[in-house]
Amino acid sequence: MKRFKYHFEPKFGWMNDPNGLVYFNGKYHAFFQHNPKEPKWGPMYWGHAVSEDLIHWTELPIALSPDMPYENSGGCFSGSAVVKDGKLYLFYTSVSEEDGQTQSVAISEDGYTFTKYSGNPVIKHFPVDGSEDFRDPKVSLIDGKYYMATGSGKNDIGKVLLYTSENLFDWEYIGVLYEHEDFGKVFECPDFFKLGDNYVLMFSKMIEDINKTQFVIGDFDGCKFYPKSLSAPEFGPQFYAPQTFLDDNGRRILIGWFYDWGRKLDEGVDFAGALTIAREVSVVDGQIRMFPVVEAHHLLTTEDELVEVTENKVILKGVDLPTPLCYEGKVDSVHILRDEKALEVFVNHGEASYSYWITKEKL
Repeated sequence: MKRFKYHFEPKFGWMNDPNGLVYFNGKYHAFFQHNPKEPKWGPMYWGHAVSEDLIHWTELPIALSPDMPYENSGGCFSGSAVVKDGKLYLFYTSVSEEDGQTQSVAISEDGYTFTKYSGNPVIKHFPVDGSEDFRDPKVSLIDGKYYMATGSGKNDIGKVLLYTSENLFDWEYIGVLYEHEDFGKVFECPDFFKLGDNYVLMFSKMIEDINKTQFVIGDFDGCKFYPKSLSAPEFGPQFYAPQTFLDDNGRRILIGWFYDWGRKLDEGVDFAGALTIAREVSVVDGQIRMFPVVEAHHLLTTEDELVEVTENKVILKGVDLPTPLCYEGKVDSVHILRDEKALEVFVNHGEASYSYWITKEKL
């Protein structure tokens, strides 16, 4: 099986969620959930890759290893990155037999070597609104304050819980940022950010083994979130756990996990998982749109043998599903990024997108 040309995948082992996406010291950094020992999920490490153009990535030594007592069961789960006073802070879920899922931090001055905070975990227990499913801290600077959104759930209702801090070490629980009983029992990989005049909450949900990413657009008063509209523009079967960040040009950029939990390895392949192409996020008419960053525009085409386009429909073939993926509605434009063994298709400049791996029969 050929390797991707324009999507990052590890040299060896398993990868899933992108973590700690950040622009720091002149480079784009992508950390990721990683099992460096074999190409399947196992004790989690943080892998690390850097890029200067969001297209070509260089894999670096592992950034975080589960070497502390508070990480002795499961390892270092997903999290995020924040730059403060010239230092890079990595926030992650530490998992131990004794305390379960807690939140911890590691600090770096150069972006390559990290020291875990001596006071870890910085959040030692889930709040009363949450449960033992308490993970994926996403820290963002919003309106001059640091907020941490964490995924959780309770009584079969998925939740995003919100904390705030002035120094990134001492965190105060604010309350439930958002909850919804129709979107699954536990929300994963939340992201809360400001985009123009809008406040956007993003989280991943698993309902009956279907992975989806939900966006909620609303208002925020510093404590309470007031939802106004829902948006879920990505329909691909190989897309989950995306994360966003701001780059030095002020773009809100999103990268997701380009794979799925049930995918079987091809014979002789000793690596699994990839990252989607970097996408710029915008809000148009109250809906989220995602379209490849300008650095990737030269890779886009408007035709592919696996993409059938009519005036009111886009049918995507070559995907291992009972029925083809299909967009129905007025079609103004279709842009396609094909990379060896997968497709990312964007309809109407990101009104809808489809990320999927091509079946062997179609390669």
